[in-house]
Amino acid sequence: MTHNHPKQLYRFLLVAGIVLVAFNLRPAITSVGPVIGIIRDDVGLSNWSAGMLTSLPLIAFAFMSPVAPRLGNRFTNERTIIAGLILLLFGISIRSISVMLLLFAGTLFIGMGIAILNVLLPGVIKEKFPQKVGLMTSVYTTAMGTFAAAASGLSIPFAEGLGTGWQLALFVWVAPAVLGIIVWIYLSRKAKEDEDADMKYASVRDNRMWSSPLAWQVACYMGLQSFIFYVTISWLPEILHDNGLSMGTAGWMLSFAQFIGLPASFAVPVVASKLKSQRSIVLALGLCALGGYSGLQIGDSFVVMVISTILIGITLSGTFALALAFLGMRARNSRHAAELSGMAQSLGYTLAAVGPMFIGFLYDMTHAWTVPLITLICVAIMVMAFGMGAGRDQYVLEADTATE
Repeated sequence: MTHNHPKQLYRFLLVAGIVLVAFNLRPAITSVGPVIGIIRDDVGLSNWSAGMLTSLPLIAFAFMSPVAPRLGNRFTNERTIIAGLILLLFGISIRSISVMLLLFAGTLFIGMGIAILNVLLPGVIKEKFPQKVGLMTSVYTTAMGTFAAAASGLSIPFAEGLGTGWQLALFVWVAPAVLGIIVWIYLSRKAKEDEDADMKYASVRDNRMWSSPLAWQVACYMGLQSFIFYVTISWLPEILHDNGLSMGTAGWMLSFAQFIGLPASFAVPVVASKLKSQRSIVLALGLCALGGYSGLQIGDSFVVMVISTILIGITLSGTFALALAFLGMRARNSRHAAELSGMAQSLGYTLAAVGPMFIGFLYDMTHAWTVPLITLICVAIMVMAFGMGAGRDQYVLEADTATE
C-alpha cells in the first residue's frame, strides 16, 4: 500500500500538470484581442502593427514547432516543458511593460514558449497514457478552450472594471505558468528517478516524417482547420456586424461560439478513440462547417446568425480536438507522436498566420464578405478531404516501425 501511494500522487500530479499546461496554451494570446485598441492608443501603434500582436505568436509557433521534438529528445519532455513555461512566464512579464520593443519581444517569447508546450503535450499523453489518448486529449482541449474563452471575456473587466489597465490585465496570466512550473519540476525529478533504458529516445533522421503521405494528410487537416479557426477568431465579429449586429453583440457572439464548442472539444476525441475509422466524425464536422459559413452568406436575420454561430462553434472546437487526437492516434509511440505534432503544427501555424491577412486582403479587394466566405467554404471542403485520409485506421511510419 505504501508503495502505491507515491504512484497515485504521481498520476494525480501528471494529470494536473497536463491540465495546467493546457491552461497556459491560449490566455496569453486570447487576452490581447479585447484590449488591442487600448494597447494601440497607449503605446502609439498603427493598426497594422497592433495586428502583429496576434500574428507574431503564430509565426513563432511555425518556426519553433519542428525544433520542439528535438529538444524533447535531447533533454526529456518534462525538462523541455519547464523551459517552455519559463519562456512563457518571461514573455508575459516583459510584454506587460508599455514599451514598444518589450511589447513585441515579449509576444515573440510567448509564442516560442507556447509552441514548445503545444508540440510536446500530445507526445507526453501518448507516452504516459497510451490506452487513454482520446480521453486525455479531451481533458486538455476542454481545459484549453475554457481558459481561452475566459481570457477573452475577462480582459476588459480586468483592465477597465478593476481599473488596473491593460498591463495588469495581461500580466495576470503569469499565475497558471508559475503553477505549471512548480508541478513540472516535481514531475521532471520523478521521471529522472524512473528513467530506464527504453525511455531514452534514439536520434532520428528528421525527414522521414515529412515523406509519409499519412503524416501530410494529418498535417494538412491540422493546417487548414487552423486557417479557418484564426480567420474566424479575427473576422467573425466584423462579418456579423456587417450583417446588422452591433459590435458589442458581435463580440459576445464570438465568445459564445467558443463556449458552445466546449462539449464538442470534449466529446470528439473520446468518440474518435472508440472508432476504428474517424471518417464519420470528419464528415459530420465538415457538414457543420458548410452549414455555418453558408448561413453567414445568406442570413441577415438574427436567428440564422445564431444558428450559423452555433454550427461554426461546434466546427472550430471539434476539428481542432480531432486534429490533436490524430497526433496521438496515428502514431505508434510517443516519439513519433511528438515528431508528427511538430510537423503538423509547423505547417498548421504557417497557414494560420497567413489566413486572417489573406481573408482581410480579399475583403479589401471586393468590399464585401461574399468572396471571403466562399473561400472559407472551399477550405472547409479541403479540410473534409484531408480528414478522410487522416481518419483511416493506420499509423505514420508504419514500415519504419516494423523494422525498429
